[in-house]
Amino acid sequence: MAKSIFSGDGLPLTPAVEHLGEPPADLSGSDPAAGLDAAGRPMPVFPDPALLERHGPAWVLAMCNQKGGVGKTTSTINLGAALAEWGRRVLLVDFDPQGALSVGLGVNPHDLDRTIYNVLIEDGVTADDVLLKTNTPGMDLLPSNIDLSAAELQLVNEVAREHVLTRALAPIVADYDIVLIDCQPSLGLLTVNALTAAQGVIIPLECEYFALRGVALLMQTVEKVKTRLNPPLEVEGILATMFDPRTLHSREVLARVVEAFSDRVFHTVIGRTVRFPETTVVGEPITTYASNSAGARAYRELAKEVLAR
Repeated sequence: MAKSIFSGDGLPLTPAVEHLGEPPADLSGSDPAAGLDAAGRPMPVFPDPALLERHGPAWVLAMCNQKGGVGKTTSTINLGAALAEWGRRVLLVDFDPQGALSVGLGVNPHDLDRTIYNVLIEDGVTADDVLLKTNTPGMDLLPSNIDLSAAELQLVNEVAREHVLTRALAPIVADYDIVLIDCQPSLGLLTVNALTAAQGVIIPLECEYFALRGVALLMQTVEKVKTRLNPPLEVEGILATMFDPRTLHSREVLARVVEAFSDRVFHTVIGRTVRFPETTVVGEPITTYASNSAGARAYRELAKEVLAR
């Protein structure tokens, strides 16, 4: 059972901040020379993934956290692009009515006639009908826009309503190696659909105390979906994002997460950088926009760790 991430009175520890001078070039906080990750754990060496002789069927991962602004969409885009660099065929599913994933890949959601919403709701519309190629070779997109917000109400009276996304993806999962579903920041029916369609969950978690509060609730939801709807579902890992080793606050939060969830926490940590907002503006992954940046290196390392797991 996971240990509590809060102090004995149930409140988070005081978020003390201690600035440690000028920003280092790499905000991952790891110490490669000492062989340690940002949390002080021994850092494994993850091998370069082998090229595949054949592709599919896909391993489906839901990027999930009911708190917004923790790096779900950024991680979906950049992990997907890094996996594609390693020769994997990747499908990104924008399952958030805000359409941020689509925007982050240079797609204007308001210009789309059909999206994942139409695949879920309309008979005769398939995933192939709305599939878009991205500028990243080997990575495709099922886009979304505000129409998806209506799906939650429309699916309420559907038979097997939690399995609608599973049925929508079924005809195309054999064409990909990995499917990444960018979930909306809630634990409603759309998120339950994503968890039911997935074999694994990655939880991006901002290194900030308020972001920790909802993790236990999310874990309970994952366990309920696993028990009642999708027995193969597992939490693949918790991904620490927006980490800044210059602050005591970030370091304390990361330490608490590792204490509570142990090996479920990825060794790879995503640091804060102005590069990520810039990539959203230009509509491309950091792996191409700033290929040699610390952020790009971190997501390439995360891709290797995900595949090694």
